Amino acid sequence: MTAQHPPCLLLAAGRGERMRPLSDHTPKPLLKVKGKSLLSWHLESLQRAEIQHVVINHAWLGKQIETALGNGNEYGLSIQYSPEVTALETAGGICQALPILNPTDFFLVMNGDVFSPNFPIHELIQRANQLRNQDQLLAHLILVPNPPHHPTGDFYLDGSIVRGEEHSNANSPKLTFSGIGIYHRSLFDGLNRGESAKLAPILRRAMLNHQISGEKYSGSWQDVGSPERLAELNRS
Repeated sequence: MTAQHPPCLLLAAGRGERMRPLSDHTPKPLLKVKGKSLLSWHLESLQRAEIQHVVINHAWLGKQIETALGNGNEYGLSIQYSPEVTALETAGGICQALPILNPTDFFLVMNGDVFSPNFPIHELIQRANQLRNQDQLLAHLILVPNPPHHPTGDFYLDGSIVRGEEHSNANSPKLTFSGIGIYHRSLFDGLNRGESAKLAPILRRAMLNHQISGEKYSGSWQDVGSPERLAELNRS
């Protein structure tokens, strides 16, 4: 894999409890917006950005995802899969997929259930290349204005550094993590494959050492987390 085109992991293992009953028989990332699945929108964007290697993790109804997307030929991509018997949470899923991703250093990760078809993935690739010259940084997060269903946000953006509660700045409101980011493989050192692990505690520990950078994205972005939000997208 060339340095200019790091691999990408699409996270698609969640049960989608808030999306029930639609997710009872269809994995949430295969639900459709404007006639195309959420994963298809991602794959088309990745292909336009000249990403070549994509890994998709899955658990709930995961075989449907493999059947729908195959090996990626339809999208001009190489798709591999990282199956989980039960969903391993975000960090656990990333750790499980790392041998398949096989990144040299940095790799992209995108939540399979977000809808942001115009997100500039090519700029994220450029950012990954820049991070290679900044030894301290282990991740770069895309933050967005807080949506109505998550008004309290997740993290603070202090210049280009992302901070947690421990470094709150009254003049800098919290933003919401978009589910899109770049990670260095070493961020997940110490995790065991097959074990569940959450991402937020790992990020917050790294934030204490100023190892997480980020930026605010103000373009179109939706966390498609409920039937109502999916219906709204299809009406818009």
